[in-house]
Amino acid sequence: MKKKSLWIITALMTFALLGVFVMQMYYIRESYNLKSQLFEQNVNQALSSVVNKIQKTNVISRINKKDFEFKELKGRNIRMQTDSIVAFQIKHKESQALRRLKQRQQVLDYLGIQDSLIRDNFASPEIISEEDFVILSNPTPNDKNPLKLNVDDIKGPNGVLISRRVIPSFFRKRAVLNINRLPDTIRYLAFDRVTGLPQFINLPSIDPELRYKFKMEDAKIEYKYKTELERLYADTAIVYNAGNVSLLQDVAKEMANKDIPLEERMPSQEHLDTLIKRELLSKNIDLDYNYWVKPSNHKGKVIYQNVSLPNGDVLPKNTFQKVIFGNDLMIKDPGMLYLSFPNKNSLIFNNMFVTLSSSVGLLLVLISIFAYTIYAIIRQKKLSEMKTDFINNMTHEFKTPVATIMIASEALKDPDLTPDKARVNRLAGIIYDENVRLGSHIERVLNVAKLDNKELKLERNPVAVNDLISLVVDSMNLQLQKKDTELILALDADPDVVIGDELHLSNMIYNLIDNANKYSPETPKITIKTKNQANGICIEVSDEGIGMTKEQTKRIFDQFYRVPTGNLHDVKGFGLGLSYVNDIIKQMNGSVKVNSEKDKGTTFVIHLPFN
Repeated sequence: MKKKSLWIITALMTFALLGVFVMQMYYIRESYNLKSQLFEQNVNQALSSVVNKIQKTNVISRINKKDFEFKELKGRNIRMQTDSIVAFQIKHKESQALRRLKQRQQVLDYLGIQDSLIRDNFASPEIISEEDFVILSNPTPNDKNPLKLNVDDIKGPNGVLISRRVIPSFFRKRAVLNINRLPDTIRYLAFDRVTGLPQFINLPSIDPELRYKFKMEDAKIEYKYKTELERLYADTAIVYNAGNVSLLQDVAKEMANKDIPLEERMPSQEHLDTLIKRELLSKNIDLDYNYWVKPSNHKGKVIYQNVSLPNGDVLPKNTFQKVIFGNDLMIKDPGMLYLSFPNKNSLIFNNMFVTLSSSVGLLLVLISIFAYTIYAIIRQKKLSEMKTDFINNMTHEFKTPVATIMIASEALKDPDLTPDKARVNRLAGIIYDENVRLGSHIERVLNVAKLDNKELKLERNPVAVNDLISLVVDSMNLQLQKKDTELILALDADPDVVIGDELHLSNMIYNLIDNANKYSPETPKITIKTKNQANGICIEVSDEGIGMTKEQTKRIFDQFYRVPTGNLHDVKGFGLGLSYVNDIIKQMNGSVKVNSEKDKGTTFVIHLPFN
């Protein structure tokens, strides 16, 4: 994949992720606003309930204290209010009768005007009943002349019709209209003044505009009547009804106790606190709150409070207020109840926990997928590059022994070489050595492939680590001598026997020594140590070569990865050796660590358990 395509994909995914993030923030904000509105509504309802109960409690206490005074006042006020109700009802009925009379007169005026217009435009108009209309408009099949018309035709000598006179002979009793029970439609039977033909005329009994006007007037008057009547009844309700306090007691109490101070009308602070807490819990609001009671004019002292208030008239944030005795008629100072919630947002966010957690979880999942996708793309790109390098290196590594074998084989075909057995043996040895080398390369690639596919089965046999290291070093003697390598052995582990696969352990040690030798410029210096640790043996392979950076040490166990060698151009390999070492050690339940510093060397630390 090209860098341009990678940047385009990253930009598009980033834009999509930002879009999802913005939508989630908008959704959370709208949810917060909705929860805030619901919280405010519940708090206001709870405050209203608290105030109503304070009013009732105050009424009960005052009536219990002044029961005698209240009884005297009750009778007088009931009579006064009852007389007011009766007078109001009589006045309403009189005004209603007068209004009906005026409306009836307007209907009569309308019908008179319409009747005059019909009589001016038609001949012999008669009002007929609904029954006659049904008969005349739907005659029977045998009745061909239901209106019983006499037709007088005047014709000329040649039989041509000159004129026609239609004389109605239909006489019925004129329908009588009842102004109190008018039908929806008044039916007229009239005759055209020109043709003399009969026709029906339908006249609305009431003008639609008048009907709408009457409805609006009636509705308006009825609403005012009911509202005023409810107010009068509320003022004159029964004082005691099954032990409950009525609104009449409130009126009587206000008239008798209008000068009582606000603090004397309030319940105790403990009672008030209990009322507030109970009403808030009924609205599912379990939150710390502060409250205080003050005169409504803000000039008097605070009566109750459970928190120190700031100076000035500025209310704390998230404060709600309600007039306490707002329904009283004659009270001088109704008082104000304030309720404040310092931790309002904590309750709202707790209620939004599912919404917030799902949104955050979704965003984290999307961010993780986005990051992993970009990481996977970059990793695949690097892996593709490393595989390309691996193929190039493998081609080069295979090409050298194949070319050597081909040259030696061609030399053996030369007939002149047949008597020279020493040279033939030398060429045969070259072919054999190169075949071994080629087979070694193939074996390394196959072993890594088996490790990837979990097909490599390790043997579990006792292996003496010190002896194994010595054998590997002996087998690499010629290879080490070519670079004048200084090798230091400190094989101090005792006991040194572990359970493992001798072949793969020797390959592992070979790879570590080979890397130390290849990545060391000039004269390499390699140190191999073994020592005992808890439940196992520690093997250290150190060199003073080119070393690695921290970024490079994180990737050295990846397949196909090769550390850049700078000026060293003779370092060959597939980038599979350390990956193979790491997989073998893991399969033997061991661990490997690397400590390296650029241009100062590298140390591999391997821990192998005894069992």
